[in-house]
Amino acid sequence: MKKNRKNKRCRMPEDDKKMTEETPVNDEKGTEETASTPESDERDAEIASLEAKVKELEDVVADLKDKALREAAETENYKKRLRADKDSAVRYANEGLIKDLLDPLDNFSRAVEAASSSTDAESIKTGISMVESQLQSILKNNWGLEPYSPEGEDFDPSVMEACLVQEDENIDREIVKQVLLKGYKLNGKVIRAAKVMVGKPKK
Repeated sequence: MKKNRKNKRCRMPEDDKKMTEETPVNDEKGTEETASTPESDERDAEIASLEAKVKELEDVVADLKDKALREAAETENYKKRLRADKDSAVRYANEGLIKDLLDPLDNFSRAVEAASSSTDAESIKTGISMVESQLQSILKNNWGLEPYSPEGEDFDPSVMEACLVQEDENIDREIVKQVLLKGYKLNGKVIRAAKVMVGKPKK
């Protein structure tokens, strides 16, 4: 009996190692964790769909941002062109008028030159009168400028400025006795009132 008990206690470590190597390991738990299920497949498909939608929306946002930037740049360029056109229009607004005045200006210079070497006052007067007539014709026909001289007319303060007043026992209302400076209308609008001497009834 003692011999058998001794043999039982003296089992070799190699036997334990062999038993351990031969014993199969139960990996069912790990298999369950890595196995694919219908629920996980559906979740993965949903995530992929959302990621694709996010990518699509990001592309749309990028396109809209690019379009907005280009439109803002075009708007700014358009404003710059408008400002440049406005500045040019203001700067050269009177270009047509100046061109029309060049011929009378040349003729006036010729009249002055002729007057410096001529002793004929009548011819000088005629030359200057021709320049004045040409100038008035251009301003009236091309630009609507008309002079008015209301001598003998009833005094109208809306188009006349009374610089002098003279009482007259021979009149019964205020009238223009003398035009001191002609008035001018541009297309019917008074741009300079005529300066006049007004006669008023003597009290």
